[in-house]
Amino acid sequence: MRYLFEEFAFDTDRRELYRGAEILSVAPQVFDLLDYLIRNRERVVSKDELVKAIWNGRAVSEVAVTTRLNAARSTIGDSGSEQRLIKTLPRKGFRFVGRVLEAQTSESAASANDRIEPSEPAPALPDNAPIAMNSPERLSIVVLPFINLGGGLEQDYFVDGITESLTTDLSRIAGSFVIARNTAFTFKAKTIDVRKLGTELNVRYVLEGSVQRGDNRLRINVQLIDVETGNHLWAERFDKTITDLFDMQDEIVSRLANTLNAQFIEAEARRAERSQHPDAMDLYFQGRVHVNKGITPEYMAQACGFFDRALTLDPGNIEAMAGLAQANIAIGASFFTDDRTGYLEAAEHGLIKVLNMAPQHARAHMLLGVVQNLTNRAAQGIAECERALALDRNLADAHGMIGLAKVYIGRSEETEAHINEALRLSPRDTFSFRWLYFRALAKLQLGADGEGITWLRRSIETNRSYPLAHFHLAAALALTGQLDQARAAAQAGLALEPTFTVRRFRLNASSDNQVFLARRRRLCEGMGMAGVPEQ
Repeated sequence: MRYLFEEFAFDTDRRELYRGAEILSVAPQVFDLLDYLIRNRERVVSKDELVKAIWNGRAVSEVAVTTRLNAARSTIGDSGSEQRLIKTLPRKGFRFVGRVLEAQTSESAASANDRIEPSEPAPALPDNAPIAMNSPERLSIVVLPFINLGGGLEQDYFVDGITESLTTDLSRIAGSFVIARNTAFTFKAKTIDVRKLGTELNVRYVLEGSVQRGDNRLRINVQLIDVETGNHLWAERFDKTITDLFDMQDEIVSRLANTLNAQFIEAEARRAERSQHPDAMDLYFQGRVHVNKGITPEYMAQACGFFDRALTLDPGNIEAMAGLAQANIAIGASFFTDDRTGYLEAAEHGLIKVLNMAPQHARAHMLLGVVQNLTNRAAQGIAECERALALDRNLADAHGMIGLAKVYIGRSEETEAHINEALRLSPRDTFSFRWLYFRALAKLQLGADGEGITWLRRSIETNRSYPLAHFHLAAALALTGQLDQARAAAQAGLALEPTFTVRRFRLNASSDNQVFLARRRRLCEGMGMAGVPEQ
């Protein structure tokens, strides 16, 4: 039997472990340990059971078991702190939690040349495709090779590059399982029954697309399909002037990855709503959807409720921990409470816990940077956001947060470039309204009230459920003599957050930079002129 997980193939007949085409050296006991954990991945395996299976019941020390376990983790790119594939459950045992597909080995599979041709009525998978499992995992997807419509060899490389890069980048999405490129590329230039493909690969979603070149323009069409129903969940067209193909590839892949991240969260949340017995990840996705709706007290309270329930079911769920931290940050940053410090401290504590468990968690690094930005540590915050981008180049929100940090340290003239980069990577991002708001703050800090008003209005048009944008618009309008419009903006903000006061805003500055504070005092005056309550 051959087991496929991430970029590895584990062949029990030949006793070989492959990473891509490379055969890895594995000690016999380490191989046996991996074999036993993978075969029994549906349950927790106790230490005594491992000793009986691997050491034939001989007396072995705790150190010996730990050493072999660490060696197994190291061989497959896991670690004791990350536990991405092999999880230790204190006082219970161990479990292989990576997503596994089963495939026949070459001894039992049909010849790779004996394939059903695409012209047949019911196209099938290659004979050596993985065998289906019972229930597809959440966010499980195969990226089919994009179709090259009428292009030459150069464009064929470009098209394959998009498919391969997108496969890699989608695997960075929290909780995702993406079929490896080597499997996906066996379907190149074949007519595929998408629902049958989903069943046999045991995935929930299929992404397919095409690339067409004409004159100096490139058109890319992409569709996301739910294999259970065959319905198209999302479709998009990119139409761009041809410049540098490799730069275009990076930009297109980033935009797709960011858009699909939001689409996946919505799709999984809809599934979770239909579940009579939601588990921790069901609740996590519902919490993320509420965070994405808009930053209001109501949405954040609902999000916290879902994340808290998820953590009750699974106290070690790092995604729910990060989600709860994000909601707590939003509550503190948006001045929904007098206990701003308490919410930000709770968020920081939760994020440090996440990063102790998963040091490479890009979004947790970014969120920790946000907390630092908000608590007069902007230099550290910028460094954390840069660390997040090194781990995940598609994390557009990290660019936005660096732009906000520049406002706090009195360098607002640098903010626009960071916001432009965020919008380039994810122009339809669920958080783009905040980036437009950050750009407006920078303009107000620079004394460009008219431009600030323009960007605040664009932020509100993008998402009306963000009270701070309304309050800042009210201040800017009042300061420019447009009192009637200013009062209307203030009332719109108070309808979303009735407890907001100028006093709370004034007493909770995110920086002690004197340039920043001077302009901020002016905004407090404008809010008062617009009718925002003092206290």
